[in-house]
Amino acid sequence: MERKNVWKTYSKKQLKETDKFAKGYMEFLSQGKTERECVNYIVNLVEEEGYVELAQAMKDGKNLKPGDKVYAVWMNKSIVLFQLGTEPMEKGLNILGAHIDSPRMDVKQNPLYEDSDIAYLDTHYYGGVKKYQWVTLPLAIHGVVAKKDGTTIEINIGEDEDDPVFFVSDLLIHLSQEQLEKKAAKVIEGEALDIVIGNMPFLGDKDKEGKELVKKNILNILKQQYDMEEEDFLSAELEVVPAGKAREAGFDRSMILGYGHDDRVCAYPSLMALLEAKDLKRTGCCILVDKEEIGSVGATGMQSKFFENMVAEVMSLTEDGYSDMKLRRALANSDMLSSDVSAGFDPSYASAFEKKNAAFLGRGMVFNKFTGARGKSGSNDANAEYIAHIRNILEEQDIQYQTAELGKVDLGGGGTIAYILALYGMNVIDCGIAVLNMHAPWEAISKADLYETKRGYVAFLEKACL
Repeated sequence: MERKNVWKTYSKKQLKETDKFAKGYMEFLSQGKTERECVNYIVNLVEEEGYVELAQAMKDGKNLKPGDKVYAVWMNKSIVLFQLGTEPMEKGLNILGAHIDSPRMDVKQNPLYEDSDIAYLDTHYYGGVKKYQWVTLPLAIHGVVAKKDGTTIEINIGEDEDDPVFFVSDLLIHLSQEQLEKKAAKVIEGEALDIVIGNMPFLGDKDKEGKELVKKNILNILKQQYDMEEEDFLSAELEVVPAGKAREAGFDRSMILGYGHDDRVCAYPSLMALLEAKDLKRTGCCILVDKEEIGSVGATGMQSKFFENMVAEVMSLTEDGYSDMKLRRALANSDMLSSDVSAGFDPSYASAFEKKNAAFLGRGMVFNKFTGARGKSGSNDANAEYIAHIRNILEEQDIQYQTAELGKVDLGGGGTIAYILALYGMNVIDCGIAVLNMHAPWEAISKADLYETKRGYVAFLEKACL
């Protein structure tokens, strides 16, 4: 079955709307390069749209009614938003879920060292990466430094034109004969992903023959500019990411090239769909979480009880009220789109795909009935009845979509947060956007797919109820 190219279906008005929506997304992508930055951006945005922090609503003893909008943040890295519908929550929610963490390099707790008059920060890569893709690129450092006195210093170095950038060095081609004989996984070892941060020795002492003067100079800069001591690295969360803003790609400007499409390209339309959806019967929910790239673990990952707890708190503020049984029913009766990216078909690497069941750029939102790997291991596998229900909603709204698998059966595989939510017994299917260069420092998506996915998410929130 051939799916339509979305661009061919758009009116001039829709083309303008697509471009406008893409510009908003590019701003989000450029400003939100870490989980914390995404959450800060989202909170500022939704409060302007009338959302109230759940903790404040609880403190005020507010009774929530249909149409009310609340949000809750957990550890500054995950956020969940609710728009209350007219039906009791016990009858189920319509949930959009995505993750806002992306592959990167994390600075270690004891990272700073000097070797041969060059200062480095030692890193540990996060998530699945091809390590050789991260060398020789301009890199930025984003994150926070938590000090013992309780203050927190925000770090964002490398994004402004006047900022310095950082890099991981590579061996020159003239001396690379042995290196080029290695397998791609070994060309750059994980312990070689240390970023270069300085080369100038400290010049403030009369005796300039001391040891590790480059490191001393870096520490002096950190102290002067950020009030940061070397030991403060112990309680820091510093992420090394590609420097630079998201950009339009192609002569036709039909694509977006940027860092972090996986999975902020699904998080943004999920969020905007909840803001756009009107007169909901079922309570609409958008949950954006951390740690998906490493298994959804930890207090801010989908496997934590954060989401379940927040649903319980919201229910307790409604007229219908809370009980453990009502919570269980609410979760089991819910419908969800687990919003995550899919591998876009790349003609340059066609042998990795089964073309009939691949996702294509420009052909709309992508549904993956199942994920997992080789024999569907670790997969959520959506029910046929649920898929039929979703198909009916989308086709009634003339929304373009496609279905896909992640590569050939014996070759590909991947996971999302879908299987975790499915444990409650709710209907869940993976749904997102096709991406080229997935997990690379710079990934690419189609503007049309982005806009069409937002349209699909709005329709889901307003119509889904299996």
